[in-house]
Amino acid sequence: MTKLGPLEESLLNGEASVNKDSDAKNTLKTCYSNAGFFSILTFSWMGPLITLGSKKTLDHEDLPLLSTNDSAYGTFSTFKKKLELECGNVRNLTTINLTKVLFFSNWQGILLSGFFAFLFVCASYVGPYLIDNFVQYLNDENKAKNEGFILAMTFVAANLIDSLCQKHFVFKIQQVGVRVQSMLESMIYAKGLTLSCQSKAEHSGGEIINLLTVDAERIGDFCWYMHDIWVAVLQVSLALFILQRSVGVASVAAFAATVVVMLLNLPVASLQERFQGKLMEFKDKRMKATSEILMNMRILKLQTWEMKFLSKIIQIRKLEEIWLKKFLVGSAIVKFIFSNAPTFVAVVTFGTCVLIGIPLESGKILSALATFRILQNPIFCLPDTISVIVETKVSLDRIVAFLRLDDLQTDVVEKLPRSSSDVAIEIEDGNFTWDLSSVNTTLKNINIRVFHGMRVAVCGTVGSGKSSLLTCIIGEMPKLSGTLKVCGTKAYVAQSPWIQSGMIEENILFGREMDREKYERVLEACSLKKDLEVLPFGDQTIIGEKGINLSGGQKQRVQIARALYQDADIYLLDDPFSAVDAHTGSHLFKECLLDLLKTKTVIYITHQVEFLPDADLILVMKDGRITQSGKYNDILTSGTDFMELVSAHRAALSSVKSLERRNTFKESSITGEDTGLLSDFELEQEVENIDDRNDKLDDTVEVKGQLVQDEEREKGIIGLKVFWTYITIAYGGALVPFIFLSQILTVVLQIASNYWMALATPVSATAEPDIGSLTLMVVYVSLAIGSSFATLARTVLAVISGYKTATLLFNQMHFSFIRAPMSFFDSTPSGRILNRASTDQSAIDMSISSLAWGFTYLVVQLFGYVAVMSQAAWQVIIVLIPVMAASIWYQRYYSASARELARLTGICQAPVIQHFSETISGSTTIRSFEQESRFNEMNMQLIDKYSQPKLYSGSAKEWLSFRLDLLSITVFASCLVFLVSFPSSITNASIAGLAVTYGINLSDTQSDLIRFFCQLENKIISVERILQYTSIPSEAPLVIKDNLPDHSWPSFGEVHIQDLQVRYAPHLPLVLRGLTCTFTAGAKTGIVGRTGSGKSTLVQTLFRLIEPVAGQILIDNINISLIGIHDLRSRLSIIPQDPTMFQGTVRSNLDPLEEYTDEQIWEALDMCQLGDEVRKKEGKLDSTVTENGENWSMGQRQLVCLGRVLLKKSKILVLDEATASVDTATDNIIQQTVNQHFTDCTVITIAHRITSILDSDMVLFLSEGLIEEYDSPKKLLKDKSSSLAQLVAEYTRRSNTGFGS
Repeated sequence: MTKLGPLEESLLNGEASVNKDSDAKNTLKTCYSNAGFFSILTFSWMGPLITLGSKKTLDHEDLPLLSTNDSAYGTFSTFKKKLELECGNVRNLTTINLTKVLFFSNWQGILLSGFFAFLFVCASYVGPYLIDNFVQYLNDENKAKNEGFILAMTFVAANLIDSLCQKHFVFKIQQVGVRVQSMLESMIYAKGLTLSCQSKAEHSGGEIINLLTVDAERIGDFCWYMHDIWVAVLQVSLALFILQRSVGVASVAAFAATVVVMLLNLPVASLQERFQGKLMEFKDKRMKATSEILMNMRILKLQTWEMKFLSKIIQIRKLEEIWLKKFLVGSAIVKFIFSNAPTFVAVVTFGTCVLIGIPLESGKILSALATFRILQNPIFCLPDTISVIVETKVSLDRIVAFLRLDDLQTDVVEKLPRSSSDVAIEIEDGNFTWDLSSVNTTLKNINIRVFHGMRVAVCGTVGSGKSSLLTCIIGEMPKLSGTLKVCGTKAYVAQSPWIQSGMIEENILFGREMDREKYERVLEACSLKKDLEVLPFGDQTIIGEKGINLSGGQKQRVQIARALYQDADIYLLDDPFSAVDAHTGSHLFKECLLDLLKTKTVIYITHQVEFLPDADLILVMKDGRITQSGKYNDILTSGTDFMELVSAHRAALSSVKSLERRNTFKESSITGEDTGLLSDFELEQEVENIDDRNDKLDDTVEVKGQLVQDEEREKGIIGLKVFWTYITIAYGGALVPFIFLSQILTVVLQIASNYWMALATPVSATAEPDIGSLTLMVVYVSLAIGSSFATLARTVLAVISGYKTATLLFNQMHFSFIRAPMSFFDSTPSGRILNRASTDQSAIDMSISSLAWGFTYLVVQLFGYVAVMSQAAWQVIIVLIPVMAASIWYQRYYSASARELARLTGICQAPVIQHFSETISGSTTIRSFEQESRFNEMNMQLIDKYSQPKLYSGSAKEWLSFRLDLLSITVFASCLVFLVSFPSSITNASIAGLAVTYGINLSDTQSDLIRFFCQLENKIISVERILQYTSIPSEAPLVIKDNLPDHSWPSFGEVHIQDLQVRYAPHLPLVLRGLTCTFTAGAKTGIVGRTGSGKSTLVQTLFRLIEPVAGQILIDNINISLIGIHDLRSRLSIIPQDPTMFQGTVRSNLDPLEEYTDEQIWEALDMCQLGDEVRKKEGKLDSTVTENGENWSMGQRQLVCLGRVLLKKSKILVLDEATASVDTATDNIIQQTVNQHFTDCTVITIAHRITSILDSDMVLFLSEGLIEEYDSPKKLLKDKSSSLAQLVAEYTRRSNTGFGS
């Protein structure tokens, strides 16, 4: 979520309906619900907002609040109740139930919009009905003036009613659409919070998010189409009635022709549907691949795989483009049929008249022509409507299927009231499983009793079921048999940290009131104080998505702080100490477990043996069973599983001991050592403060900024520039003149054919026709064919140009962001990039081209119409000039607000999606804290925040559209007045009639033009947003031709660092503040330091994920900044902090670039002890890996990362906290493998476990971006005052005695 404005703040603090704002705002806030009849009729209630928008850039705070009936708050609870009434349990929901409840929740809006639709259809036929009368009237020698004026007034009144009803119809429909969408979104979200883990495993996060973004929106949009079918029937019946009057029996032929055109449309429409289905299928695949790339961008860049993964996306896109091409050709055919339908029906009808011998008079012909124009609509809309109905049905089915998924079993845990029992947790004969369909139970015969205030430690090897034990206590895991009782409230800390985007403070408070004293105590216990001082805004710093700007240890500690602040009775901690360094780990254990939580019940999983002696009860797990339980010393003697764990640990410990001369080692008392450490930190603090003051003096304005900046939105006019860029991207704009030419030709030929019919036929039945009927038809048909060829040309050219533009922009954008530096991904939430790759790209693929060219075509058409009208009565021009000026002024006045509303709609959608995806990934944590209702509320606030601009954007369109209609009705009325007022000698009655025919359509064409313009303005933002991402500054070149390193480089592996200074972004402070040191070739160097001291930053600089501000790094005397980054990264190896696997196979995970043979891959798998595991699987190397490698345990994923390194065999290997999530035994595997296979390599280890670096040749101790110590561990340990010696002393003492003693 981006930075919150005042309104969002107040919304998130639950002040949705209570607004403590100035009166000026409040008048805006409720303007729709308080508006009078006239104001609602003319949309004047939108006036104040549009005026405000023309003066300043609109922000979210400026928008009026939604009325209760339009907000998710107001509608959700009643909607949910109605659903439950309808089908009892949501598990029995059917699509029909859901449709019924949606209808009855919105019946008033639906019926009212239907009434408006009926009125505007009837009004639209008054014009065609009266044209014949008008022509006869003009032709009449002895006519009465007042009869003419009455006719004119009827024309104008009908036009006015048509316009008003249409605007209100659209407004109502939109209101219903927004309501339906927000009801469904709230429902889907609420369901997402209660899903069982098994249901969640069957549906990927992406699929569930699609329900929210695509399906709910599609059902909301269906409201536009729901009246179409009966409206079409009404329109065709009225048309036949008028045609019967003007062309008699030939109206049957007209009806037949209409039916033929409709039927022609059907096969194309069904094909279109198939194409679109295929298109969506590939788009889903592409989005899945894209989001995987974005999640793992850091790994891809470190491994130099990003271009390979880009080519994957491009391949999927190629397949998508095959269907896109078909879809666009289909839509061109549909457009062709649509544009030529009126002409085709007219040719058939008039042809029939000539054949049967029905006399054609110009009045009757004009009446028929005007009717055909209106008929065009139902002909075109029906197939569209049918496909929308099918799509909506599919979306409803998908939502229903989702709502029917299994929820968490509510009866797994028997919850007892707080002080009813002295047992906090009791499990008897518990059997639990993740997969109800499989034979294997995950946890077998679990029996435990934990009393209040007990500390229970759980240990065991990787995959033994430790995390599963905690999840079953929270109630997340299906129970097969047995009983599980829990007494008291729970707090849970997950193994992989779940952090919400937002402020750190919000993450810790997690919905509780702020209690300063308690808050400070919690920060102290989690040793977060120091980290917050380093962060630019302290605890107000906004955390990026998934906590991107925090280190692993910081995320873990924020999680622990969140749990502590909740003040629960029972604490469940899943391996909380693995992601932090030894010193912080022991601090956390002492301060949190032994002090703050001493009266609480705590169950903690740990891989570190030294945290076990303090437990009141230790559970040893193996293969889903508890094999041993008891106190530390009791179970040491009683069984083998625990012995294995401890002996692995002892082996590690003895390496520490041998390094120290035991006799010189004095065990200092805890307090003494603590104050020693403390005074060290205080000393640094002082120095740092002095430095700080000097800095401040140097440059008084220190630039600090949040990492995640607000999403950019270009302000002001999107303007011709973007539009021009868009139409000229394809072929350098070579097609543009041809498209314009074909558009002008189409309009000219269409008008010419109607002109010909009006002029060449007699005005009244008594007059003799001058031209033979054969000539009449031949000329008419040839003009019609000419115009249809011109139409074909313009649609085909527009499709070619649109397709070419879409592919070019796609490739440019993807290449640009894949090559962007890591800092771009750290500061850009992935939602923003995904939004561009999906929503914006779709707009460019499917709709922008037809909107852009449709708009220019309408402009040409409008000029044509005006030309015909001014030929009948030239005086129209006098009225037209001020009207045009007024139209342009209105358009300008409105567009400032409209643009911002459209942008706000775009920006407010992302937080809804992001909050939802965060919720899905953190649902376990949310449920264990029992915060579901708070999250539901937050979701409704975000939905309402999105509905506001969406609804007001629509209302603003109607506001403008109505005003412009009034202006075009003025032109039409003045034309009629001129025709009636001037004696018949001036005007040819037929031409006058033709002018009226076009006049009737004037306001329709104009409102189409405005609609296209507004849609184009909204959609062209997509072009603008994608263009933004085609020019991201890119990383250094992948390969520099003139400076290729030697094939064998680096042959030694010496790393020399000189005065290195690094910061993450220009507006953030320095992280490394001038490092100088050398890692000797072939040596093992350990890097230690508190969390946030710059350890990971150093590694990232070595791989050039961040470019240094000053200083340089030399590897074997080559400055790494001067060679290509692929050349650099491909010669270095890393086992990263977060073990990552990609969807695919075991082979594609180890070797995506396909550089190695199967033998080499098997060899690597055996070296990292995964060979047997993979041989067990059916597919061997081709066995599947699911999204994020979820079907492999953390430890196994870590070993896969080890396998990648073994394959690559580089001279320099970096281990970045690679052992954080693994038990000691697996840790030893990794250490041994590295020692065995990388003997002559330079190994750089960032370690949290002291043991993993004590056997290294050198230790580098970092503190706050500076080197504190750099020497061999032996020397540093001799000097008791060294920071390393103090860490080790603490570690050994801890391991020998535990903490409590």
